Amino acid sequence: MQSEQSIQGQQGEKSSFQVWWRMLRPHTLTASFVPVFIGTMAALLESPIHIGLFIAMLLASMLIQSATNMFNEYYDYVKGLDTEESVGIGGTIVRDGIHPIKVRNLAFIFYGIAVLLGFYICLETTFWIAVIGLVSMLFGYLYTGGPYPIAYSPFGELFAGFFMGTVIIGISYFIQLETVNWTIVLISIPPALLIGAILLANNIRDLKGDQENGRKTLAILVGRNKAINILLAFFLFAFLFTFLLILLDVVPIFALITLLSGMKALKAYQTFKANTTPLKMMPGMKYTAQMNTIFGFLFGLSFLLEKLF
Repeated sequence: MQSEQSIQGQQGEKSSFQVWWRMLRPHTLTASFVPVFIGTMAALLESPIHIGLFIAMLLASMLIQSATNMFNEYYDYVKGLDTEESVGIGGTIVRDGIHPIKVRNLAFIFYGIAVLLGFYICLETTFWIAVIGLVSMLFGYLYTGGPYPIAYSPFGELFAGFFMGTVIIGISYFIQLETVNWTIVLISIPPALLIGAILLANNIRDLKGDQENGRKTLAILVGRNKAINILLAFFLFAFLFTFLLILLDVVPIFALITLLSGMKALKAYQTFKANTTPLKMMPGMKYTAQMNTIFGFLFGLSFLLEKLF
């Protein structure tokens, strides 16, 4: 592991806006937008939404996710997992020369802004939200930080799906209605699965490198072929569970429009099955993220359509 002092002695940095913007991984931020959108649209069926709370929750979620991405970047560098040859969406430190301490500190600043937004949300609702928010931020840090990073274990998909799916959807619903029920928990299951799928796709791509660096992800635990089949199962179960929710009248029949995301799921599965090198598997990750975005947006839109029609 590299020491703090050695990290501070890195070479000069680039400071262009494009580099800093790429560090936020903006194309992944739909994973924080989608759950807030779903929870808010589900609440819309019961009552008009509070726009201020919606915007505050959306910004706070995106800031926490961005900070988590930056902690991931920082700790992967510190632990020697990221190099200039690494394939992935990160690399701001190793390829662009951004000082690692700045990356870490910016993550803490984002957390600070999220706390201020959370304070506003608490003033408008209840301060119990602060407890849930702080726990979520802690797990965001522990995802790659701390002595036993969650991302290096077989439980990464579970924690990512629960906190970025179920918890965010539940909070977004609660702050609008100041109540929560098992219905919103059931509604959160398909999006939570697809958020876990994004992480699983990432771990399938990085399986060999992660194994060499001592990680014990789900993909490593079950092997490449089974991991790809589990990814397919995540996709299929998201659709099947949504169909079940429609039959039980938990979600509107308009939720059938989520089937339009199926082609992206198929392309993701086919890409991982046909390729074994990290670079060639990159499109599979892209298709998985796109599937999550399209499915989640259409899922949330189904509640709005039910309200309008």
